[in-house]
This record gives sequence, C-alpha cells and structure tokens, in this order.
Amino acid sequence: QVQLVESGGGLVQTGGSLRLSCSASDRTFSDGGMAWFRQAPGKEREFVGAIRWRGGNTAYVDSVKGRFTISRDTSKNTMYLQMDRLKPDDTAIYYCAGKRRYWIRSNTPTTESEYESWGQGTQVTVSS
Repeated sequence: QVQLVESGGGLVQTGGSLRLSCSASDRTFSDGGMAWFRQAPGKEREFVGAIRWRGGNTAYVDSVKGRFTISRDTSKNTMYLQMDRLKPDDTAIYYCAGKRRYWIRSNTPTTESEYESWGQGTQVTVSS
C-alpha cells in the first residue's frame, strides 16, 4: 500500500512563506496525480489544489490562486506546495492525497472521495 508523508509545516507570520512536501513511497500516481487539501478548526476539509503527474498541469481553489504554487519532482515521487503571502485564514492542517487514475485537464478532481490515498497531515499556523 502506497504511503504519503507530508513535511514542512510550522508557524509563520502573516505575509510569510512556507513550503510543504509530500513524498509517495512509489510511483502509484504516475498516471493520475496528487492534490492538497486543508482542514481548519471547526471546518470541513477543503480542496486547495492539484497537479497531474503527466504534464504537471495544476488547478487551484480561488482563495489561493496567485499565492500558492504546486509542483512535483517525478524522479522523487514528491509533490510540493509553495505557500506565499500567507494569511491567518490559511491556518489549517494540510493533507496531501493521491489519485491513481488519469484525469483530463478540464476535469480536476476536487472532492475527497476521488482520491484513494492520504497522508497524515501537517499543521500550518499563520499568526496575525
């Protein structure tokens, strides 16, 4: 069973930056892709963004567009989330997820049920 391990969370001030990493134990998602979700205290888990493994096409939720960037290193089976200009509203536990099956660029999976594998989460706290 593939394992996903996140790292890079922490405490940062408003306007600061953090880079999260998510390493997969194998190339299970090479035909599909991976995504980041987050869950703030008292709120439901929400989609942040995703990347198709082939081609590296990305998609983001509106609230992070222009501030967050997802990338991947195929040689390391690792996905990254570069978070800039962070806001207190970005405070949450960030989870990475993986989907084995291919998706077309115009139909990015954005719901939890569309992803088969999940990491344990990493805390991101943005102080005001």
